[in-house]
Amino acid sequence: MLGTPETWPFDRRQYTARRQRLHNVVMSKAFTRENDAADDDDESEAGAPALPAGTRNYMTPAGYQRLRKELMDLLDVERPKMVETVSWAAKNGDRSENGDYLYGKKRLREIDRRIRFLTRRLDIAEVADPSVHHGSDQIFFGARVTYGNEQGEERTITIKGVDEADNLQGEVSWVSPIARALLKAREGDEVTLQTPGGTQRIEVLAVSYPEAKA
Repeated sequence: MLGTPETWPFDRRQYTARRQRLHNVVMSKAFTRENDAADDDDESEAGAPALPAGTRNYMTPAGYQRLRKELMDLLDVERPKMVETVSWAAKNGDRSENGDYLYGKKRLREIDRRIRFLTRRLDIAEVADPSVHHGSDQIFFGARVTYGNEQGEERTITIKGVDEADNLQGEVSWVSPIARALLKAREGDEVTLQTPGGTQRIEVLAVSYPEAKA
């Protein structure tokens, strides 16, 4: 949970001002609309994972800060720059044959769609610090888990939020089948994992959490 404004990990006045600017971006359609109804589905964001209905969007503090930084960069840097480019290109002749103008409008739509997507995700964010479980052998959100399967294979994963998990880094989202099977288990426990190939028994070999930062 984000907590009270006094505990937010950023300046409250700066955030409020930016949120007002974001509201203006979302509410003003003139800069993105030229028969672009098909682009209104922000949930079609490429690679955007779905959240279970009615749930909060759990994130680690680092994941929350990374997404928030992306949102602020879009608002403060990329969007103003692209608006300037589109404004300049609009003055250069026939818009229907103006490559700079057409690309600029397309890029603006992409930026605005991403802004709306990130805003919704961050608005329902539930920031959970894995370090509060440091020293525990029970699996909660943010745990680094090593487990073994019936074939004697071992794998280590870290349970993260749906918007921050990176499979290439051995991270899985908390809504993934493996995470759901492991959550609340402890070192030494065996749990059942449903896979496309059938049911497997896996054993929890190790559980760890990062230490709290000083």
